[in-house]
Amino acid sequence: MEKVQLGNTGLNVSRLGIGLSEIGSSDESVAKNVLVNAFDSGINFFDTSSCYNRSEEFFGKVMSSNRDEIVLASKCGHASRFDNNLEDWSYKGVKLSIERSLKLLKTDRLDLIQIHSCTLKELNEGETFRAMSEAKEKGKVLHLGFSGDNEAVIWAAKSGLFDTIQTSFNLVEQKARYELLEIIKKNNIGLIAKRPIANGAWRALENPHVHSAPSNYAEEYYRRAQIIGSQGRLKDEPEDRILTSMGFVFGFSEVNVGIIGTQNPNHLKSNVKTFNDSLPISKNTISELCDRYDNLGKDWEQRT
Repeated sequence: MEKVQLGNTGLNVSRLGIGLSEIGSSDESVAKNVLVNAFDSGINFFDTSSCYNRSEEFFGKVMSSNRDEIVLASKCGHASRFDNNLEDWSYKGVKLSIERSLKLLKTDRLDLIQIHSCTLKELNEGETFRAMSEAKEKGKVLHLGFSGDNEAVIWAAKSGLFDTIQTSFNLVEQKARYELLEIIKKNNIGLIAKRPIANGAWRALENPHVHSAPSNYAEEYYRRAQIIGSQGRLKDEPEDRILTSMGFVFGFSEVNVGIIGTQNPNHLKSNVKTFNDSLPISKNTISELCDRYDNLGKDWEQRT
């Protein structure tokens, strides 16, 4: 598995990472199967959150013995989801959220803690960042990041406060190309792309009977894929549309890590094989996807 440095953090990460949102709502046996398969395949970047149901608990139970071989990232902010008495984005809520994550993950430190999808209002108030910074000063977290989209992610990238940025980026979600990637490159910020295969929206074009999507935000991805795909097959496009989706994201050198999530170990193995054996894709294909997006979807908002 190819590894790169995550921005200026000094952390060496697999370019294909795994997001643990989906296993958080599964049972322990399913979670164990996915986690072990990811690790055994060479993935060392694991991304979770305090609000991903039982994902942190499952990681702690299954992977704590391999902790030193893993770059472990979590997120904080949605404190009310695990304690109704806590206010989201508050200093107290974030502080307790980090402590809770450390306990569940069975670790004494996080390699990366990220603010989770807050607005400009919360960023400007600074309470979340203050709690994160104090955790870093105490050695409980090593690096600080922001996970979000639209105007908030631009603010975060320009602020100089964060070592990493996590944002939505895929062939039907290209807004990051217009400003964010330039900021990332200029400041050597680590970039983590979420939803790199767009929930399989591009592959769904092969099946004209697909009318629904597996999650709320993915419905919009399917709609966009149909609009972009209505102009016909891309020049030099691979037969495998998942390869097209993955190849688009990893065709941008600014992307250090693309995180995939699944409850299905076979899907995971297939994605790892595609990443290891079939990239890169044609620059012509990437360029054509950019042109189509510019013509059809330049005003589309990022899905949070």
